Amino acid sequence: MRPQDGVPLPAAALFPYIPTVTGPDPLLVFDRALLRQRRERAARDWERHDFLKREIADRLVDRLADVRRTFPLALDLGSHGDEVATTLGGRPIVGQLVRADLGRGFARRARGPAVVADEEFLPFAAARFDLVLSAMDLHWVNDLPGTLIQIARILKPDGLFLGAMLGGATLWQLRQALAAAESEIDGGLSPRVSPFADLRDAAGLLQRAGFALPVADSETIEVEYESALALMRDLSRMGEGNLVVGRRRTVTRRAVLLRAAELYGERFTGPSGRVSASFEVLFLHGWAPHASQPKALKPGSAARRLADALGTSEFSAGEKVERS
Repeated sequence: MRPQDGVPLPAAALFPYIPTVTGPDPLLVFDRALLRQRRERAARDWERHDFLKREIADRLVDRLADVRRTFPLALDLGSHGDEVATTLGGRPIVGQLVRADLGRGFARRARGPAVVADEEFLPFAAARFDLVLSAMDLHWVNDLPGTLIQIARILKPDGLFLGAMLGGATLWQLRQALAAAESEIDGGLSPRVSPFADLRDAAGLLQRAGFALPVADSETIEVEYESALALMRDLSRMGEGNLVVGRRRTVTRRAVLLRAAELYGERFTGPSGRVSASFEVLFLHGWAPHASQPKALKPGSAARRLADALGTSEFSAGEKVERS
């Protein structure tokens, strides 16, 4: 952590919990070591490629504006170039914001307290934060349910988690073009675009992690590029390239990339003459449980009958009703 603005936080208050890695994860999907390397490289020239993170951070903070309360201590998980802090500006809704990022280069860019931290092994004390925000970061986590459980653990009772991560429909055009080109030229397929979570699973994951009042929804951001090759270059410079452990380790043949770009242009060029790329963003919203939160009534505990509220008659199950 390197505080630059505001009151420095004592290290003991944030880091008494040190997780232990007991062995390799048999369900490993993403190459996290490669992700860290790419984050460091992306941090060097981030301002030229931060447009997607800025857009997602803006949409995430807009949702926070609907919450009628303040949060004295918040965590920005996956801070990148401090886009969440920039969007928050001087809003009084958040007191002190701690940034955390897997890349040291990004942590160094922070304009406030910052730590280098792995999202899969969060080094924070239990019940530490009033709010955890995460924009465009959690889609690279191997054990998403486990990370959500850790986020719930570091929230105070009635603390809020707001996350925005790339979803399963992201870059479907690129998947289609690469698959067709590789099948045509190499006669087979390999993982080319990383798999992400689906919206239908998101709310269930929040509930499994112990969040109360879980909500998940999605938005699609359409971005236009000069060509598919320009899209692929931008993904690389953002550090958002393919990280699947089972990816092909040899360099992709130039013929495959050129054919994929050709197919992409044929299928997905818009009226502007540029190609379109879709980024599905899943928004996750959940609260750490607290006794003050609303709860569903037990069956049979209603004070009034539904029939009375509707101004109609009530009939028992199986009773015949004659129509006049």
